[in-house]
Amino acid sequence: MRKSCRASRFATAAAAVALLVGFGDACAREEDLSAVRAAIASAVAQTHAFECPRGRVPQSGRARCVRDPRGLQEALQSLYSRSADSPLWSGEDGPTPQAVELLAALRAVDTYGLRPEDYVPQATAQVSGMPETPPRDAAARRAWSDVELSAAALRLVSDLHFGRIEPQQAGFQLDTPRQPFDLAAAVQRLAGAEGVARVLESVEPQFYHYKLLEIALRRYRGLAQRTGPTVLPAPRKSVRLGDTYAGAPALRRLLTAVGDLPAASGPGSSDLVVDAALASAIARFQTRHGLNPDGVLGKTTYAALAIPPAQRVRQIELTLERWRWLPAFDTPPIIVNIPEFRLFAFQSTADRKASILQMDVIVGKSYRRFQTPVFAADMKYVVFRPYWDIPYSIMLREMLPRIRANPAYLAQQHLEIVAGQTDAARPLPPTSSNIELLAAGKLRLRQQPGADNALGLIKFMLPNHYNVYLHATPAHNLFKESRRAFSHGCIRVSDPVALAEHVLRNAAGEWTRERIQAAMSGSTTQRTNLVKPIRVMILYGTVLATESGDVLFFDDIYGGDRKLEALLGLTPVT
Repeated sequence: MRKSCRASRFATAAAAVALLVGFGDACAREEDLSAVRAAIASAVAQTHAFECPRGRVPQSGRARCVRDPRGLQEALQSLYSRSADSPLWSGEDGPTPQAVELLAALRAVDTYGLRPEDYVPQATAQVSGMPETPPRDAAARRAWSDVELSAAALRLVSDLHFGRIEPQQAGFQLDTPRQPFDLAAAVQRLAGAEGVARVLESVEPQFYHYKLLEIALRRYRGLAQRTGPTVLPAPRKSVRLGDTYAGAPALRRLLTAVGDLPAASGPGSSDLVVDAALASAIARFQTRHGLNPDGVLGKTTYAALAIPPAQRVRQIELTLERWRWLPAFDTPPIIVNIPEFRLFAFQSTADRKASILQMDVIVGKSYRRFQTPVFAADMKYVVFRPYWDIPYSIMLREMLPRIRANPAYLAQQHLEIVAGQTDAARPLPPTSSNIELLAAGKLRLRQQPGADNALGLIKFMLPNHYNVYLHATPAHNLFKESRRAFSHGCIRVSDPVALAEHVLRNAAGEWTRERIQAAMSGSTTQRTNLVKPIRVMILYGTVLATESGDVLFFDDIYGGDRKLEALLGLTPVT
């Protein structure tokens, strides 16, 4: 005897699904299934749900529509082809448990840093090619609802796995191929019995620090909902330990909320005096925000404190998007995070602090032509006591006027005019004719190896068309600064010996710390090849969630967050 159409044990949640996605007719006679299949085949053939990558026509025109770069339309066709055009999300009793769970997940995608309106089926109907209101025919209604939910699921899976836009649009030139990923198979798993939450977690980036950042997102979203912006009176002068500050009570509440001040610390919350506990909490806040941790409330610290939690939420959302652009690590990489001014050399493919060498770096200035680019390349060799081959643009703008004014400037700065592109090129005399050939780009300028060479005593080469590499520096004092954007684009490392030990650990010969230092202080230029290239990724992220639970925020020094926000069609948070 055929099972009767009865109330589902998911009745309450299923009613919500039926209200949004039109599954009210799913409880149909078995002989109607062929009509549903035919309607599904027609709906899949007619839909254009993926022509606009955000699932809606952009309001401002800033998020430009493109033609389905990740093959979502093809995946939708494949999905229903595998099921012989049978409905995936409904049965005799109405919506499946998986449909109920999926719709709940679509409504809660803000937990991933995404927007529910981009995924809930009715929100995408306007651009899907489907009717704006469900058809009157029961089979067509069921088909329309099923395909809409599948389209939303495909979009969510794709966005969680690959990100919402192509990284090149945001200036991320990673050029690292991603492993093939079967979107249709992932949605099949969603429609099966595995559990929606488990499947969605499996398609996300499997980096530990990505998961930590999702946890931080929930925390800061809750903070934004509970507290809203904190209004602190602007100090007329820097506020130090022992000073009276009218905003001290509000500052204590804020620093307690973000975890920098223990709840039971110091005097009563109404005390206007900055005591040791409050000064210490200010210093901890400064450390987390890339500021000089002096415990003093000055203009820069006040500006960071005035940023509302909702804006910090947006920073986290944008950084999660960038994590999704990264391929899984198949070998231990070296990563530089530009806004953090920090290098991470991995000893394994796991992103755990215990197996990562870390050091401060100096990156390119914030002026556009000096910015360090975001890209990936392979480090292939190290050069001890390198020449600095001065880029033509730097020579022309900064050095040529001084050379023309005073030819002795060359000898003073240990500079040489040479022909040819090798280190073996012989220096030419600084005659007026040679200086003019230099200006015309027919000769080149280089700096001799030595302690005052701009590259220091070692450089780490990762051939790329930007001509950007890692190197030491004679200007060690600059590492004392909290904001270290001083270079012309290359990356200066604070501990070149430790980095050399790391990259040469498998090179021919035993490259101990002592041998590295001897090569750096020797008398000849020496090139040493790596046994295997090391992938170097120069990245840009303004938030890092740490294993200790601290969440670190960094200034958007190149405006990357603003650009990504516009590309995603997001309204800036104020």
